[in-house]
Amino acid sequence: MNFGLTDEQQILSNVARRFLDERAPMSTVRDVMESPEAFDDKLWSAMAELGWLGLIIDDEYGGVGLGWVDLAVLLEETGRGLLPAPLISTSLAAAAISDFGSADQKGRYLPSLADGSAIGTLALLEDGDVLGPDGIALAGVKEGGGYRLSGSKRFVHDAGVATLFIVPFRAGSEILFAVVQSSAEGVSSQSRRTMDETKRMGDLTLDNVLVTPDDVLAGAGDGASALARLLDLAAVAVTAEMIGAMDRAREITTQYAKDRIQFGAPIGKYQGVKHPLAEMYVDVETSRSLLYYAAWCVGEKPD
Repeated sequence: MNFGLTDEQQILSNVARRFLDERAPMSTVRDVMESPEAFDDKLWSAMAELGWLGLIIDDEYGGVGLGWVDLAVLLEETGRGLLPAPLISTSLAAAAISDFGSADQKGRYLPSLADGSAIGTLALLEDGDVLGPDGIALAGVKEGGGYRLSGSKRFVHDAGVATLFIVPFRAGSEILFAVVQSSAEGVSSQSRRTMDETKRMGDLTLDNVLVTPDDVLAGAGDGASALARLLDLAAVAVTAEMIGAMDRAREITTQYAKDRIQFGAPIGKYQGVKHPLAEMYVDVETSRSLLYYAAWCVGEKPD
């Protein structure tokens, strides 16, 4: 089992770093952070042209058809650059539809996610603040072949710019997943500002929203297991960005230790600084190894 990057993955990393340095330097990141939804549509379109939005979407639906290790490589770079864009949210929504959707649903939703004309996100958390099956209280009221949904989801990533939401709800003893359009009657969101100004969250409100049979991801099977898978995918994606940010912080700290002169020598020459820097490096590399093993696991779905 080889966890070194392939030539293609190294190219992906290099291209991403170059693009982010040129198109999303820290001055641009700060400008986007100050916008109402922390979103730049021109930057988003450029990311779509690079194939980033459809990286894990099959090529028959307009994507690139790569895997979760490849996405982790990309997300390390976006984390390093503090990219303010709904890339993780859209990738997770695409994963839900790819894993659990019918051929018709994949054809309906995935091409627009891949080309950037649609933005997706998961809407999982409710008032109980429990991520998992026990936290799903939103109940669907049967109407014809579909359901009516009334309730709310909290701390939904990129709720203000998302055009479709993956919403788990209860139907009797089952947990089902619906694709809910932001334009549907009864759907609204309220923005939340959090500590991370590069990531916007919001509360999603569903007021008697109609979910038709065509909106339900019927391939989810056991809803609890499907939800657990989405949480595993989300953990890998968020961890990849965090490790990118960690490594960049380590680089900045190391460079400062080389540049800062005290008592006639760079402070990095002193053991009190040198040893913590070495420990930081070990921590980053250990975390990176665990990340890529986890990304391989969720991609290959081993037992």
